[in-house]
Amino acid sequence: MPDKQTPVPIHHGNAFWPNLFEPLRQVGAQVAGWFQPDADAAHSEDAYDISIELPGVKEADIDISLKDGVLTIKGEKTDSREEKNATYYFSERSYGSFQRAFRVPEDVDTGAIAATFDDGVLALKLPRQEKKASDVQKISIAKN
Repeated sequence: MPDKQTPVPIHHGNAFWPNLFEPLRQVGAQVAGWFQPDADAAHSEDAYDISIELPGVKEADIDISLKDGVLTIKGEKTDSREEKNATYYFSERSYGSFQRAFRVPEDVDTGAIAATFDDGVLALKLPRQEKKASDVQKISIAKN
C-alpha cells in the first residue's frame, strides 16, 4: 500500500501571519501612542485650529517652531509619583519625548500664528489670509 500523505494547508496572503504578530503590533501601537500625542485639526473661513493633548507636560517643556512650511511641536514629559504607608512604599517614574509636525497650508499668515496651553491641551490658531494672486512670469522662446 503506497504512503498516503496528509496535505499541509497552505496559507496565502495575510491569513496566518497577522495572528502570529498581533501582540507585537499592539505593543508597537501603544509605544507610538505614548510618544505621539493625540491631535485634532479643524478649519473655518478665517483660521486653522490644531489642538494637541499633552497631559502631564509642563508649558516650559514644549517647543513650537515653524521652518520651511512645517510647524513642529516637540517636548518632553516627566512624571514621578511616590506613595508611602505604614505597610507599603510605591514609587513610579515615567518620561519620554514627543514630536508632532504639520505642513502649514499656503494661505496661513505665518506671522500671526498663536498658541495657548491650558489644562494639558495645547491650542494653536493659524490665521488664514486671502490668497495672493500668483505672480506669473512669462518666458519667451529664443529663436535660433
